[in-house]
Amino acid sequence: PTPFPAPRRMASGIDYNKLCLLIAVLEKRAGIILTNYDAYLNVAGGIKLDDPAADLAVALAVSSGLKDFVIDDDVVGEIGLAGEVRPVSDIERRIKEGARLGFRRFIISDKNKAVDVSSEVQVLRVKDLRAAIRAAGYARQK
Repeated sequence: PTPFPAPRRMASGIDYNKLCLLIAVLEKRAGIILTNYDAYLNVAGGIKLDDPAADLAVALAVSSGLKDFVIDDDVVGEIGLAGEVRPVSDIERRIKEGARLGFRRFIISDKNKAVDVSSEVQVLRVKDLRAAIRAAGYARQK
């Protein structure tokens, strides 16, 4: 929580305006109220993140900080202003690379085409931001 009248937003490795936009969508479409909270986002490793497919991961990271749950999934999806999770290109390659890195659960848009992945990988398809937040881990709270 912030003690100040205006909450602080800070972004490193991702566009500041993108963070503000995703926070606005979280508030309006998912009911995650951040009006009285500071929000800090840092992309590790010094890289710059500009792929719209990272929108869902960023939104879930922000909501997990507030709701105190851990995201142990690979999350891929663009978020629209209406809170919908949009499909991303090359999803099968992204999932295969994530599996190679050790991820076993993937949250993607229900609009992405069918993917051919190994039986060791679970793919969760979601329609919108609320469903993605539920899938990411309220049941696995810290």
